[in-house]
Amino acid sequence: MHTRNPSSRSIRAIAHKAMAFSALRANSSLSTRLARYNHHMHLARLAAAEQFTEEVRHV
Repeated sequence: MHTRNPSSRSIRAIAHKAMAFSALRANSSLSTRLARYNHHMHLARLAAAEQFTEEVRHV
């Protein structure tokens, strides 16, 4: 279901995805960039999962 006003969790997921992709272009070592990318993608997945369970609960 698409809404005009996204929830704070979906905004967090989008923000963490953006941070993950910007981590790949950072000026640091490959291992550091990959660790930051994985960290932010993990947080994005958690936020998306929380938002999905919240939507299912309210239906």
